[in-house]
Amino acid sequence: MENNKSSQKMTSVFKQIFPFKWMFILLFVCLLSICSQVFAGQKTHMVFFEGEENELHVYRINGSLPGKTLLIVGGIQGDEPGGFLAADFYADFMLEKGNLIVVPRANFPSILKMERKINQDMNRKFSDDKIINYETRVVNVLKKLICESDCFLNLHEGSGIYSDKWETKFKNPKKFGQSIITDNAILEKSDPKENIDLEKMARKVIEKINLHIKDKNLLFHFNNHRTSHPESIHKEQLRSATYYAYKVCKIPAFGIESAKSLPLEQKVRQHIYAINGFLEVLDIIPQTPGIDLKKPEMQYMIISVNDAIPVVVGKMQHLKINKGDMIQVHDIVANYERGLAVDVIGLGNQFNDMKNRLVINESTRIEAKKDFYKCGSVFLDIDLKDSKGRKPLRISESKQNSMLRYKLKINGKLKIVDNYKHVTLLRGDKLVIEDILTGDIDPSKYVVNFKGFVGNTNNNNGEDRGFVIDTSKGVLMERYSMDKKGQHYYILTSLNKKEVGKIFINIQSQAN
Repeated sequence: MENNKSSQKMTSVFKQIFPFKWMFILLFVCLLSICSQVFAGQKTHMVFFEGEENELHVYRINGSLPGKTLLIVGGIQGDEPGGFLAADFYADFMLEKGNLIVVPRANFPSILKMERKINQDMNRKFSDDKIINYETRVVNVLKKLICESDCFLNLHEGSGIYSDKWETKFKNPKKFGQSIITDNAILEKSDPKENIDLEKMARKVIEKINLHIKDKNLLFHFNNHRTSHPESIHKEQLRSATYYAYKVCKIPAFGIESAKSLPLEQKVRQHIYAINGFLEVLDIIPQTPGIDLKKPEMQYMIISVNDAIPVVVGKMQHLKINKGDMIQVHDIVANYERGLAVDVIGLGNQFNDMKNRLVINESTRIEAKKDFYKCGSVFLDIDLKDSKGRKPLRISESKQNSMLRYKLKINGKLKIVDNYKHVTLLRGDKLVIEDILTGDIDPSKYVVNFKGFVGNTNNNNGEDRGFVIDTSKGVLMERYSMDKKGQHYYILTSLNKKEVGKIFINIQSQAN
């Protein structure tokens, strides 16, 4: 009873000292302090559009001590792996001070295709764009993240080598490679005293990058696009992510451009040098990652059939199912955690079939990818000889088999072709040999060669999968055609230099 009276007396005194509204504010400040302590030193992983083709992963890393927030975005254009592979390392950071927001793969569908864009160039959709597609949805998320940040880095690979004067066709003011790009030299604020010298920030980082570059022809340079200036030669950048950050969010924004022509590891390292340089400028204190570009290798897939309990199927194993069964790939276990996707060949969508429910009526293969790198397969087998009755699931090891099927793209449309069959094309059609569909051994062991076409002119090893084969007049080598007139060609598949398959390509003239 005495304690209760004492408590009431203390409450009365507290009310006299602090009016109610100040009590509320004090409570709010206390809660804010508690929350900041809870999230300090933590990492969060958010997934936007989960299960969709454009699934977007955002990683937030909060330092133990408060500081500025740096946003790192890679893969906004899918044919620039140096950027998104570098961003990957920072998703696993722990920070002592400051914060990171990391989006390693802003445009996952374009990464899986290793193409700059799918519907539209995502880096040209940040201003006055009325077209609605998956790129729009991703850009809307990125806009919010940009305005949450104190600084923004957009990781790219640029053509050629930038120079502020014309030297060669490869090295001149219109090129982007080996430069740090801004939309202006100064970020102007409403109060001129708060203006930010973007050029000074960039040159500090360039100095740090160039310490690691021995070839003086590959040194980084500052590249001011003067995007909004009437005489700018880069007006397309008015619709870019960095200009949105500069103009709308009023934060420092930089495009980091390693040269496309460099080896992959060198590009990744240069992006890491740049990111570390900006971390230092912003006084964000991280742990520096090491680089380990190990070859992607799938270990197994987790697959359910007809919504039953999932089974584990190892690389190159066969899952025996019944015709009409519905399969769903729940996950991949590999030596990488991010950038994983699956392609159920001949079915599903053109990007990622992970978690899709698909009905299987023919034997096929599930291919695992890490970004655009193929890293393993699982075979789905249907016994067509005896389809009566429902058979239990079985998993078996791979064994060599002469049966082959091919996955082709003709003018962008999928076509599955059996071994030793004929394919008719019209002159000018675009053909892509995507892969071997079945065959029971690792598809990478085969060599698939279109006789009369050279895919890789720098290394003519006979492997033509993945290249666009133009059947227009004068493109293919007629002397390698079967009729010596450029109308009948063949695709030869070999294993250990022995023929194991062939399909025939007949090219017809376009109708007048």
